[in-house]
Parts: sequence; C-alpha cells; structure tokens
Amino acid sequence: MTTTTPRPAPTRGMVRIEGGTFLMGSRDFYPEEKPVRRVTADGFWMDEHPVTAAEFRRFVKDTGHVTVAERAPDPADYPEADPAALVPGALVFRRTPGPVDLDDWRQWWSYVPGASWRHPAGPGSTLHGRERHPVTQVAYEDAAAYAAWAGKRLPTEAEWEYAARGGLDGAVFSWGDDFTPRGRRMANTWHGRFPWEYVPAGRATAPGTTPVGTYPPNGHGLYDMTGNVWEWTADPYTDGHAEPAASCCAPREPRADTPAGEAPERFPRRVTKGGSHLCAPNYCLRYRPAARQGQTEDTATCHLGFRCVAD
Repeated sequence: MTTTTPRPAPTRGMVRIEGGTFLMGSRDFYPEEKPVRRVTADGFWMDEHPVTAAEFRRFVKDTGHVTVAERAPDPADYPEADPAALVPGALVFRRTPGPVDLDDWRQWWSYVPGASWRHPAGPGSTLHGRERHPVTQVAYEDAAAYAAWAGKRLPTEAEWEYAARGGLDGAVFSWGDDFTPRGRRMANTWHGRFPWEYVPAGRATAPGTTPVGTYPPNGHGLYDMTGNVWEWTADPYTDGHAEPAASCCAPREPRADTPAGEAPERFPRRVTKGGSHLCAPNYCLRYRPAARQGQTEDTATCHLGFRCVAD
C-alpha cells in the first residue's frame, strides 16, 4: 500500500461536469440496473479519458507503488488454492477456438503469473506502443492510491453514470439510442460472437484496448465512457440490487482454483461501470451508462481500468 500526500486537484485534462438531476438505472436490460430512480449529482471535474499506462507509470516512478498484481497473494485469503499457485499475476483474456459454454468464464479467462500493468497480457507483453492505452491490471487499491497521489478521488457510481450520459437523460447509450448512428462505430466493444469470433470493424482490428480518444467523446467531452475498459468507482456493490450472474466482466475468486461461483468471497465488491472491449451483445450488453458490475477489490484484469474526479 502506498501512502502519499494529496496534491491540489488539477483541472488540466479534466472536464467540468455541472451538477444536475437525472434518471439513474434502467428497467430494460439487466436486473441489477433496477429500479430507475431520480438522483441529483453535485458539480465536479472528471478526467476526460481513463488513466493511461504512461500516466500510471509516472505515478509508480514517483511513489514506488507496487500493485496488487505484482505481490504474492496471502495464502490466508485463498485457503482453497494450491499454495504453489499463489504467485504474483492477474487475469488475462484468451480467445477460444470456437463456441463454448457461456456459463463458464474459465473458458476464456486465465490467471497468468507475471501479468501486471507493465505486462498486461503476461510475460513477454509490454507497454511499448501502448502508452496512450488505458492502464489495466490495476486492482481497486491501486486505483485509489493513484487518485490520492493525483490530488483527486474515484467517482461515485452516480457521478460516473451522470457524466457518462452526456446530458442525454434516459438514452440507451452515451450518444443516444442507436448503437451505430449512420453506420459509425462509437466505442471499442466486441465485434462478433463472444468469445471466439471477432470481426474487425473500424479502428478495432483485434480484441484489445485502443488508445484513449480513439472514438468520439460524449456530450460532456468525455472519451471512452463506453467500452475499451471497465472503470472502478468508489461505491461498494450494494444498493439492494440483484446480484448478476458470473460473466465475462465479473469473474469470481480469480486467484483461487475452485469451481466457478462455488467459493465464498473474501473481498468486498466495488461497482465498475462502462463495459469494455470484451462486451458483446450475445453475452454482455453492458456498454451503456446504466450498466453496472460488482468486482472484488483484489481483482486485476486486462479489461479493467479507472479514471478520477475532483471537487
């Protein structure tokens, strides 16, 4: 854990979001998005794009922070796991050779020793040429430490959703109700049948992150509020919503070698928002402002990042 002295919150690279009231949630998609309710958000500043690998690298250089994925897990936290398997690492997505049972996320997620923010796909992968991509393989603690160092904080779920809507209260997507207005791709999401068939489209030629700002901003001037990477928020995953089924975006007990959905959770969950490059309509249509997932605080994956806000 890194202890830092907060700095005055900067506004460079941030967008001012004026306060207002909006309809939060959706009744048309997944149960955890209900009920729709009217929520008021105070004004705040928000990063115009997710924190990039280059920005996170400056934080690590300045503080010496060692991320959760770079530390050996505590065996007491994973009693079902083989002690020999408790080595530093993180979750990495692997395309399957063909259709698979979509009820078992272990078909496409693997815990890869050595995977970290420096090596997002595991040993041998680097950040070369990816400096402007969102940083990934960061757990909640890492995101919160960066925010404190930057003199900022992580957004609440309501702030995040309010900003993502871009002034379009009640719209399905951040840009309206049409996923591809006039045939234009608006976000980095999965093209094809997840998790095996990927159809190149526009700037996305293969599954993976794209540089921040590749796709158009929303009405507030915020980039990548849809797709690319899921983003941590400060809120615990509670609020009385139904728990979603295990999915491409919220694998359980990533370091423990136990059957899917069988092991009790030992870490609190936080709300993540926005969807990612792995979200596909045949499985995870969660690249919408109202969509939400619960992610355990210890989780680091190749499709999960964050951005910050300031008051």
